Amino acid sequence: NDDMFSLIACFDHEEVGSNSAQGAGSPVMSEAVERITDALSENPHSRDPETHASAIRKSFIFSVDQAHAVHPNYSGKHEKNHGPKMNAGVVIKTNQNQRYATNGVTGFFARELARRGDVKVPMQEFVVRSDCACGSTIGPVLSANTGIRTVDLGMPQLSMHSCREVMGIADLTHGLNLFKAFFKHFNELDNCMEG
Repeated sequence: NDDMFSLIACFDHEEVGSNSAQGAGSPVMSEAVERITDALSENPHSRDPETHASAIRKSFIFSVDQAHAVHPNYSGKHEKNHGPKMNAGVVIKTNQNQRYATNGVTGFFARELARRGDVKVPMQEFVVRSDCACGSTIGPVLSANTGIRTVDLGMPQLSMHSCREVMGIADLTHGLNLFKAFFKHFNELDNCMEG
């Protein structure tokens, strides 16, 4: 709609740390937001700090990567009640050591958008056991570099990083429906949260 901008960004080099000219660690995202807010300023030749700060406060990032589904041979690697299953919905990824950017508020946004969509999207939770190592995503990198609220999401798959990664086809549809709900209902939900 006319009172918001939607932006989709795809980054390279996620698997090697994202610190490259085209990775999530680059200034690409923060510069894009700055350029958009500069273009919206009453005087496009002079930066309005309040317009930029307002844009950051009203922004939200869906950091989407894959998620580890429970592997039958390694089910003990998952918290008992937080093991994603294939074809059972989009996964919200949480880690108390900030390996994922999700927090209580951003996780709520994802769950509520899934509920508000034209097609209800099943959601799952993934929490790494505290005694296990955990990979990361570009979510914390983008959130730290921009100050924008971020939730880490993914579709569950088996054998991540192997030569034969496997995921359920229903989860592609679940992901698509969640993205549609995000673009359609985010502004409305965000406005409700401010009141």
